Amino acid sequence: KDLSAPDRHTFIQGDICDTALVNRIFSESSIDTVAHFAAETHVDRSILGPAEFIQTNIVGTFTLLEAARTHWLDYRGASPEKKRFHHVSTDEVYGTLLPDAPDWTEDTPYDPSSPYSAAKASSDHLVRAYHRTYGLPVSITNCSNNYGPYQFPEKLIPLFILNAVQGRPLPVYGDGQQIRDWLYVEDHCEAILRVMTDGIVGQTYNIGGNNQPPNLVVIEQICAILDEMLPQSPFAPHKDLIKYVADRPGHDRRYAIDITKITTDLGWHPRQSLESGLQKTIDWYLGNPDWVSSIQSDTEFEIWIQKNYSNRGEGK
Repeated sequence: KDLSAPDRHTFIQGDICDTALVNRIFSESSIDTVAHFAAETHVDRSILGPAEFIQTNIVGTFTLLEAARTHWLDYRGASPEKKRFHHVSTDEVYGTLLPDAPDWTEDTPYDPSSPYSAAKASSDHLVRAYHRTYGLPVSITNCSNNYGPYQFPEKLIPLFILNAVQGRPLPVYGDGQQIRDWLYVEDHCEAILRVMTDGIVGQTYNIGGNNQPPNLVVIEQICAILDEMLPQSPFAPHKDLIKYVADRPGHDRRYAIDITKITTDLGWHPRQSLESGLQKTIDWYLGNPDWVSSIQSDTEFEIWIQKNYSNRGEGK
């Protein structure tokens, strides 16, 4: 819905692990650029069911890389010029940071903690290997935690927005002092486009929102914005809904990403502060109740929420 130019888009529902389908799309559509976002995500899901993460994040990336290599490098007359395979990854491949440790740079060694981040790290290695071995024109970005419109409401920010509005508990893992760098989704997309058009082939660029508050601070900001926007809510003050629950296994304590390279080399900077991004995000979720209802009424989604949160003990 609401595409600005629907005629410029073609939607194909399929599986990136489907070799025949992927090759057909490359051939029939003369693909010259790939922006590879597709991945199983969310650490909690990877803890409960890692197999899908191995299949999609590793095998799926391999399938796309093989298609690009075949159609761009192996066919007679094919040329890698003006081609680009861009791989979207995560800062979670770097592991966790001690309180006083320096922010991650593009040269930080990988140290993934979860099946999700290990699968993404594996896919990053595959992309680099295809560049070094075959000369495939690739670029990689490792981003921090995204948030914004349309995010599936199992993720922290939309989950807490919707739970607060509906008077449900706000389940804070452990003591809530885990630190993340929050990146508004449109800022992320602008950075990816900049890398795909102006970034150097074979290079990696870190993308972050340039702020690292503890999770509890983010949650309290959400509650404060909702208090202001919904002063008549029976659940205000919304921070009273906070409930500390047992932390998840292997929960990384701190993420912090250094964006010096992309700002210096490509001139990209995040436009949104956490405050302005949260305001835009909350406005969107409150203004799109039909979308929210369609997700929350799905039986599989409700089963997942119950499975992940219902049996957790108290935290803090």
